[in-house]
Amino acid sequence: TGENFRIIYDVKGRFTVHRITAQEAKYKLCKVRAVKTGPKGVPFLYTTDGRTIRYPDPIIRVNDSIQLDIASGKIQDVIPFDSGNLCMVTGGRNTGRVGTIVSRERHAGSFDIVHVKDANGHTFATRLSYIFIIGKGNKPYISLPKGKGIKLSIAEERDKRLSQK
Repeated sequence: TGENFRIIYDVKGRFTVHRITAQEAKYKLCKVRAVKTGPKGVPFLYTTDGRTIRYPDPIIRVNDSIQLDIASGKIQDVIPFDSGNLCMVTGGRNTGRVGTIVSRERHAGSFDIVHVKDANGHTFATRLSYIFIIGKGNKPYISLPKGKGIKLSIAEERDKRLSQK
């Protein structure tokens, strides 16, 4: 049909099929899982989707996201893991929620905790491994499904449903 889709989490933590433009379909975001040096000192990185990319930009660190051109397999842009950047939660109770990173708590020998604040001002905490960076500042690199990753309380959800009738 010539349409393009991206499988992405909704705020309820379910996968949803999200229609995207042809321009957006040319790239994808990948989270950096590891950065290593191979034989003969060749730097490379692993991404969460199983790719290995050789000779990445030296500023790329673990937990950063890279914008990857699907046709060439080359890195177009880097989104660093920093407070103030937009992220989506990909695991746990807050799966599918989108917000800006407020802070990171380091816990040696345990799970690092990241505090996230959504667009409505609600803050929540989740594990570092569940955070996927999707944008610099508050501008996402990918279009978001309806709800824009903002989880409503049960009462807010009911009021929204009643106002639509």
